[in-house]
Amino acid sequence: MTTSQHIREEIRARALAEGFDAAGFTGARLPQSAGEGLAAFLERGHHGDMDWLENRRDQRASPDALWPEARSVIALGLNYGPDEDPMEKLERTLEGNISVYAGNKDYHDIIKKRLKRIGRWLCETHDCSVKVFVDTAPVMEKPLGQQAGIGWQGKHTNLVSREFGSWLFLGAIYTTLDLPPDDPETDHCGSCRACLDICPTQAFPAPYQIDARRCISYLTIENKGHIPLEFRAAMGNRIYGCDDCTAICPWNKFAAQTEEMAFHTREALRGPLLADLAALDDGAFREMFRASPVKRIGRDRFVRNVLIAIGNSGAPALASSAQALLADPSALVRAMAVWALARLDIGAAKRAKPQYDALEMDDAVRAEWQRLDQQADQ
Repeated sequence: MTTSQHIREEIRARALAEGFDAAGFTGARLPQSAGEGLAAFLERGHHGDMDWLENRRDQRASPDALWPEARSVIALGLNYGPDEDPMEKLERTLEGNISVYAGNKDYHDIIKKRLKRIGRWLCETHDCSVKVFVDTAPVMEKPLGQQAGIGWQGKHTNLVSREFGSWLFLGAIYTTLDLPPDDPETDHCGSCRACLDICPTQAFPAPYQIDARRCISYLTIENKGHIPLEFRAAMGNRIYGCDDCTAICPWNKFAAQTEEMAFHTREALRGPLLADLAALDDGAFREMFRASPVKRIGRDRFVRNVLIAIGNSGAPALASSAQALLADPSALVRAMAVWALARLDIGAAKRAKPQYDALEMDDAVRAEWQRLDQQADQ
């Protein structure tokens, strides 16, 4: 074993000791096809309002474009395999369904600390420079992960591992060390298209392509505005993210439940009642989701999502939760309160219209009220 190979294996052992479940190595360059794929994604507008994907696109296309001194990339994966079937939560329509990854602490904080510890050790031990990344910089973690051999980018565009299925958080360390690369992983999706077929909003225009504007994860998290009517019913009770394409992956049968307690869903979020979530004010929302990734979307967008789930619940008893929010300070909330109330009790919505519609200043909310005139009395 050469010195550089020995250093590589030493780093791999250190990463596993820090709690990572997969570690691979590749050169600090991605093929031209990676940048071309990114350019096509952006030119189609499939990134929606995620302008940060457009910004610094050249640096995103390859590690050496972001940091010319980089010679190698250490691609790291952390298993977050759930202890319950996420698809079963879709049947519990009185409860809010929060994506597996967001059921506890924010993975960005956990992974970043570990990356920094490895980075400090690496610099002190081998006299090099490093930069660490986890989802917060122009880095294409998934192509790098495939090139480093820890998985392949599946038809749902997420990384898939033969050991951990579709349940891997990703991080990367760029370093000035010149380390031998691992063999890249090959695509093992075959003819399977389970992830494409299960998507509730048909967000995949083709295998290995995603239109984020149709994706429930984008709609519930990244989208800051009103959620288009065409997607609301398909959202079901998903109030933060969507696990369908990830959870259905056949490779998950090889994945073990995560041992990380920080990624086990908190009991309070295993089946939170929609009625309770709709009643959250800003302070209660912040308290409930302290240290959680859910906190970053804010109370208004969260309750917007909850009201869509209420409208999809088929439970007339929840109509009162929607009606209580018709005068909410947030237009996002008011609009979905009208929609949800109309879904559950059209008569109550029409009786409320004269009181609220006359005072409404937001065009999107007024459009929800006006839509009532096109619906038959129930």
